[in-house]
Amino acid sequence: MRATRLSAGRHAGVDNGQIASPAFDDPAVTQLTLPGFEATPQLPAHRLFLAIKPDVDTAERIARLIQQLRPVVGFKGKALRTERLHVTLHHLGDFVHLPPDDVVARVRAAAAGLALPAFDATFNQVVSFHGRRDHRPFVLLGDEGVGGLMAFQAALGEALQHAAVPVPRAHFKPHITLLYDRGGFAPKAVEPITWTVREFVLIHSWLGKTRYDELGRWALKG
Repeated sequence: MRATRLSAGRHAGVDNGQIASPAFDDPAVTQLTLPGFEATPQLPAHRLFLAIKPDVDTAERIARLIQQLRPVVGFKGKALRTERLHVTLHHLGDFVHLPPDDVVARVRAAAAGLALPAFDATFNQVVSFHGRRDHRPFVLLGDEGVGGLMAFQAALGEALQHAAVPVPRAHFKPHITLLYDRGGFAPKAVEPITWTVREFVLIHSWLGKTRYDELGRWALKG
């Protein structure tokens, strides 16, 4: 399966997963690039990422926390469904078409070869991230309680690189998105939410359709 991946870099052909440069010796393509005949931009429809998800009991605790916070901070936005709560470990790309089979295979191989123990993760504050004023993400964050999670994310990143899976070098700030809403506020301490992370998953997100397909799940030791 071939796919077009939206990523920075040189404009080579579809062989490297990027958008191909137009063939300007083709009259049909040339006409589409003239003023008034611009081609419609290709928008990503699919996203691939690795994540951890809270277990069922923890997800329900997070849902109760959101309800408790509504009268305190004035939440009016709709909370994410409990089955969609997660912490993104590595964003693996946005694609116009379905994620390429070879990329999925390399990610699966890297994940399957990882042998690391389970660990605890604790989130103890709520904060709003930057975004549109009417659609800001409100998230759960942690401090010392996410040290094990950060170490795991780094080890997973190394495994992906060894499997020839490009990994963005963005700063990792572990968070769980709760909902999107207006306004914002400074970090607010909440009762700690802790669970033992025993597995991680590969998710294919259909952008704009609130659909997640799980492409793989791997258990941690212990």
